Amino acid sequence: MNLIEGLQEEIKRVNEIIKEYDELPSGAGAFASAMMKGSIKQAENAIAKMDTVAMLSAIKDLNEYEL
Repeated sequence: MNLIEGLQEEIKRVNEIIKEYDELPSGAGAFASAMMKGSIKQAENAIAKMDTVAMLSAIKDLNEYEL
């Protein structure tokens, strides 16, 4: 698995976590969800720009999210 594939897998994983946070009652997970969406956006931008340093930073950031 290369860096881009690994980053895409992390994006998928975090998107699943976002779904769980979005389902919490009374918007309790809204802030965490917004933070994760921002991280995903940065990761997607890093892939689009083929910026290796930004991809490494993004994968580290996404790895920190847990359910």
